[in-house]
Amino acid sequence: MPARDIFHYAVKNALQKDGWTITHDPLFIRFDESKLYIDLAAEKLIAAEKDEQKIAVEVKSFMSDSPMSEFHLAVGKFINYHIALEEVKPTRILYLAVPLETYNSFLQRPLAQRVIQQNQLKLIVYAPYSEEVVKWTD
Repeated sequence: MPARDIFHYAVKNALQKDGWTITHDPLFIRFDESKLYIDLAAEKLIAAEKDEQKIAVEVKSFMSDSPMSEFHLAVGKFINYHIALEEVKPTRILYLAVPLETYNSFLQRPLAQRVIQQNQLKLIVYAPYSEEVVKWTD
């Protein structure tokens, strides 16, 4: 079992407050010879559409002294997990969960914005201490 991010439970609680049911903690997938563990998987019934939305969430805290190093790691994981999910669980949409402070500062820099756009990163912006989802980006 992989180590959990410092804000793992904050994101899990935030998703539950937002109406999501956590289905996997973590979500294990096997792709090729690789074993991958995505932090969380959740589902939500969309009543108006009578359909179920399924997501996978990789949680990042950006608490180290080098946000760029954490960003490199997060983007690499996102790309790998996205490719694996497309093959193994194509109905599940992958999100990267990032703290509000990081979203408002580091992730607004031109390089980060360009990487997010070119790699089509979907983000869940969360408030770690109030355990709330602040924003979803597509």
